[in-house]
Amino acid sequence: MIAFAHSLIENRPMSTDLLLGISIGILAWFIFRVLLTSLYTVDQNERAVKTIFGRAERIPNRTTLDDPIAEGLRPDEQERYNYPQVRVILPGGPYFKWPWEKIHKISIATETVNMAKDPASPSANHNGTLLEAVTKDQLNTGLTGQIRYRVSERNLYAFLFGIKRPFSHIMGYFVSVLRERIANFTAPPEKLGSLVSESASVIGVSINDLRKNLRDLNEHMDHECRTSAARYGIVLDASLITGIDPPAEVESALAAINTAHNQVSSDISLAQAAADQKVVQSRRAVEIETLKAQAEVQPIQKLAAQLSDLKKNGDGALQAYARNIRLSLFSKAEQVYLEVEK
Repeated sequence: MIAFAHSLIENRPMSTDLLLGISIGILAWFIFRVLLTSLYTVDQNERAVKTIFGRAERIPNRTTLDDPIAEGLRPDEQERYNYPQVRVILPGGPYFKWPWEKIHKISIATETVNMAKDPASPSANHNGTLLEAVTKDQLNTGLTGQIRYRVSERNLYAFLFGIKRPFSHIMGYFVSVLRERIANFTAPPEKLGSLVSESASVIGVSINDLRKNLRDLNEHMDHECRTSAARYGIVLDASLITGIDPPAEVESALAAINTAHNQVSSDISLAQAAADQKVVQSRRAVEIETLKAQAEVQPIQKLAAQLSDLKKNGDGALQAYARNIRLSLFSKAEQVYLEVEK
C-alpha cells in the first residue's frame, strides 16, 4: 500500500507484481468475508427462515388455511389471517447463504410469563404482577397467574413478518378474552346429592363463583386461545390462573357471605342425608312386611293344594284327613268343649 501511494505521488506506473498482489489481497478478503458471513448453523431449539432480497422463501400454493391450526378461525377471520407458508430450516448445519440472503432464527422453546405483563408498558398492571378485571357485580378484582407459550413453527411467517410485535398482540388478546369471560361469568348450579338447588348458590357474588370454578375458567381460556397460532404464530400451551383477590373494602363482606353460604350448604346436606335415610328405612320396612305376608300365605296355599288333592281321591279321604286333624288337636288340648244335641 505504501508503494502504491508513492507511485501515485510520483505519477509512476505500478509494477505488475504490485497489481497482482493487490488483486490477490482483495480476492482473499472477499472470499474470507463471504465464507465468514455465509456459513451458519441452527440450534436444536431453533428454527430459521431465509429471506432473499427481503422476501421469505415460500411454499408454492400453501397458506395457513391449508393447515389444521386454522380450523378454529371464523369465516371473517380466515381472510384476515391468511398467511403464506414459508420454508423452515431445521436444526443442523453448517448451511450456506449468499450475501444478499438473510437468516431469521427463532427460538421455539416453551417459555413462562406472568399474565399481567405488558410488553409495551412494563410499569402497567402493578409492574406486571397483578391484572385487574371487573366482575358481573361491578367489583374490580385482581388476578394472578402465568401463561406458557411458544413460537409455532407451522406459522413462522405471522410471527416474523405478519405482526410487528407478536408478543404484545398475544398478551393483549389473552387479556381481552379473560376480562370478557370474567365480566360475564355465571357459575353452574350446585348439585347437592340428587337435588339441584339454585337457591344454594349465592346470586351476584361472582368472585366466590370464580374462586370455586378456577379449573373451568382455565379450561375456557385454553379453548378460546386455541387459534392464537393461526392469528399471531404463537401457541398458548396453557394458562394457569392461580389467584382471584377481591378489593380490600369487600373482603370482610365476602367472608361473611362465604360463612353464611357454607352454613346453608351444610344444613341442606344434613336435610338431604336425613331424607335419604328415611327413604331407605321406609323401603326396608316395606320389604320386611312383604316377606312376612308371603310367609303367612305360603302355608295356606300349600294346605289348599293338599285339600284339593285329597278331594280328588274321594270324599272319604277328605273326611279321614279331617278326623285325623281333629284327633291331633284333641291330643294337644287341655280342655275340650263338646256340643251335645238335645
